[in-house]
Amino acid sequence: MKKLSLLVAQAVLALSLMVACTAEPVPTEPSFDNSWIRSLPGGMQMTAGFGTLNNLTTETIEIEGFSSTAFRDVSLHRTEVIDGVSSMSEVREYTLAPGERLEMAPGGYHLMLMGPLTNMTADQIVTLDLHTADGRVFHFEVPVEKR
Repeated sequence: MKKLSLLVAQAVLALSLMVACTAEPVPTEPSFDNSWIRSLPGGMQMTAGFGTLNNLTTETIEIEGFSSTAFRDVSLHRTEVIDGVSSMSEVREYTLAPGERLEMAPGGYHLMLMGPLTNMTADQIVTLDLHTADGRVFHFEVPVEKR
């Protein structure tokens, strides 16, 4: 009976170790899925960026802003319709709890990209940086697309 109990205990321990070793690691960075930047005709000084920012981490992310070496200014904006009138305003900070996401789409939240430092043509890749209140910076590679 002692041998059977020992064998069962060893099997349980082995199975526990196998499960622990195959568990997926918890992501330490958010993702910016299906992201894209609207391409521009030459001479235009403003465009927009879209996608879904997902907080895949176990920590709250307090967004303080965005930047890019490809633009003079990048900021988060929100378009709202109030009493039948559409208006756009800058969102200076936004908090994403673990597991939450921020949908950025035309007519809603989006990134305003001002003063491109080069022509924004389709098939380019732009690095966007997300800055947090605690000093972290997350980098995203975002394609420029004609849609």
